[in-house]
Amino acid sequence: MSEKALVQYEVQDQIAIFTLDDPPANTYTHEMMRQLDECIVRARFDKEVEVIVITGKGEKFFCAGANIGMLAEADPDWKYCFCLHANETLNRLEQTPKLVIAALNGHTVGGGLEIAMAADIRIARKDSGKVGLPEVALGVLPGTGGTQRLVRIVGKSRAIQMMAEGSVYGFDKAHDFGIVNEIYESEDRDSFLAQVLEYAGQFRTPGKATKAVGLIKRSVQTGAELPFELALALERELQAQLFASSDAKEGLSAYIEKRTAEFEGK
Repeated sequence: MSEKALVQYEVQDQIAIFTLDDPPANTYTHEMMRQLDECIVRARFDKEVEVIVITGKGEKFFCAGANIGMLAEADPDWKYCFCLHANETLNRLEQTPKLVIAALNGHTVGGGLEIAMAADIRIARKDSGKVGLPEVALGVLPGTGGTQRLVRIVGKSRAIQMMAEGSVYGFDKAHDFGIVNEIYESEDRDSFLAQVLEYAGQFRTPGKATKAVGLIKRSVQTGAELPFELALALERELQAQLFASSDAKEGLSAYIEKRTAEFEGK
């Protein structure tokens, strides 16, 4: 018997769409995280994929975090390995040199927010759910990168307050905190996803130099964790790669010739 698809993978117009699909709340298990990992690697190697969008199945949940029943039954050693693999998976997502957009179609709490924070841009459907890291209510901490990514988004004091209180917030408040980049008004999930895909479309060739977008992402995601001088060195090395690229030559030529650049992602 084939394994149930807990993460749907499809490509539309150079955009890979990962859909978390485990109703009713799209909670993730080790099986789902392994499938997400496989989708990330697949999209990395797929030359036709220029942007990645992650969303949840249904109208109510992006992802409600880790499956509590799974964690309650597992022994501590297994749970440690589960968290380690989840860390590695989300690190791969964060370091993939393609723009990643999380389309938050519903509640995005616990590990669901941890997945979303590993994306580069987060867009939420207005009034469709809450966000937060309420793990303290279970006697644990957000263990899939939550403590580290949240502090890098909202700062130390607010991150500690949010996690120690276990508070959840509407998307408007999350936008105020900088957790959510944009909020779209949509009648349903399908129209919301269509809006996100339209937004994502601006990051494709020929209109955008996708290699430059990918290396901007890598420079920020990696450089932000390095001492400043090393981060500048990384920036210079990535810039050197771009200076040698076909797209940079095209971009400079188009500017001089006063025409629209036609990028190839090379």
